[in-house]
Amino acid sequence: MADTVLYDVTDGLATITLNRPDAMNALNIEAKVLLRDTLKEAAADPAVRAVLLTATGRAFCVGQDLKEHIGLLAEDRATGSGNTMNTVREHYNPIVTALTEMPKPVVAGVNGVAAGAGAGFAMAADYRVVADSASFNTSFAGVALTADSGMSWTLPRLIGQSRAADLLLFPRNVSAQEAYDLGIANKVVPAEELADQAAAVARRLAQGPTAAYAAIKESLAYGAGHSLVETLGKEDELQGRAGASEDHRIAVEAFVKKEKPVFLGR
Repeated sequence: MADTVLYDVTDGLATITLNRPDAMNALNIEAKVLLRDTLKEAAADPAVRAVLLTATGRAFCVGQDLKEHIGLLAEDRATGSGNTMNTVREHYNPIVTALTEMPKPVVAGVNGVAAGAGAGFAMAADYRVVADSASFNTSFAGVALTADSGMSWTLPRLIGQSRAADLLLFPRNVSAQEAYDLGIANKVVPAEELADQAAAVARRLAQGPTAAYAAIKESLAYGAGHSLVETLGKEDELQGRAGASEDHRIAVEAFVKKEKPVFLGR
């Protein structure tokens, strides 16, 4: 399993790389288990201050490995078990939860096509750097499935309910430029620069006030499902915590001295 998902931690940045290039990084059980567990490892590691999720080859991730899926469906029919779709509960949901609830910023470096759950994972990241040759496709309806990997939550929040319904009901390839125009991509770069530019964004976040970033993630997630009054209360709680942090003290002192702050992440 060690080669299916690569993991490296350098200078506070955890780089998680999907590594099934010959299969366009399709998600077989092995890849899903290792991605889930690697994300949990990164979330729990105090040495990790930011995460970069990317892939090898010409695709970011085309979603479920349908070759494996066909065999599993056949087993379901033979046994009457229906276990195949448990992958949503056992793999996809924990992966998306790890991405969205991780108290560290997550950058998706989208090097190629991101389809189905692959697109869902990219949308669950906090920031998407996308190669100009890449594309997105919801894919689910094309194989008679509904949205998973969090896409029914993330996609409307990125592009609005009407456009999300359009892309889910009528799956199609969305180019990198259109993804940027819609609000899916944060930054589009030449394909040959994707690795360097995505890593640069992730490194900048890793060197920043990561405790404040965690609070920002928590605040955005809370605000998505609560009233303004409730969200104001959450902001008060989180700002009190941030204001008491060592990073805030460092930033204020550096500002007064006209120096660049060196954040500690606490």
